[in-house]
Amino acid sequence: MQKFNDKIIYNGEIVAGSLLIRESRKIARLLLNNADSGEWHQAIVIENVLQKHRPDTAMRQARLIKNRLSLMTPKLWEIVDKGSMDIAVQAILAASIKHSRLLGDFMDKTLREYWRTFTKNISIKDWKDFLETCAQVDPKVDKWTDSTRSKLKQVVFRILAESKYIACTKSLRLLPVSIIPDIRKYLIENSEDYVLRCMEVTQ
Repeated sequence: MQKFNDKIIYNGEIVAGSLLIRESRKIARLLLNNADSGEWHQAIVIENVLQKHRPDTAMRQARLIKNRLSLMTPKLWEIVDKGSMDIAVQAILAASIKHSRLLGDFMDKTLREYWRTFTKNISIKDWKDFLETCAQVDPKVDKWTDSTRSKLKQVVFRILAESKYIACTKSLRLLPVSIIPDIRKYLIENSEDYVLRCMEVTQ
């Protein structure tokens, strides 16, 4: 989330991809190696380390992941690069929440309320209601097309499934999630209070 003229601006950049776990490990390694622009081009376009069919798709996803991870410290990049699948997923989720207030607020508000009221499933209507709430804070949300809104929903729900906050994108059944101690420690030490609160919605 950014602030401009005291108004919250929701970032729709998340539409470019979900957690992209395998790809995020590649980008984390490039960040840890302090790759310059030439090395980025070589890796992403020439060598196609993200294994995409189109160079523009590779560049778009690389940019999204870089923007996410760059908000965190190299310590988190190391976790993404070398950690087990479970810890890497939560590390990438943490970076994704910090990068996208849209994702974070949906977890912090909609999912939290459902856990508070013991509701077992979220629904597509919840997403529509959430965007209406977002539009009250950031009027630019009202200008998003139906296709953009639908794509954002798909990406956010896929992220929730990948990080095991829901069973799958079809049932949308809520699942309890325990934050891995190393991730909790990282977030506390780096004062990532909002990110931690979003991730702790099931507790």
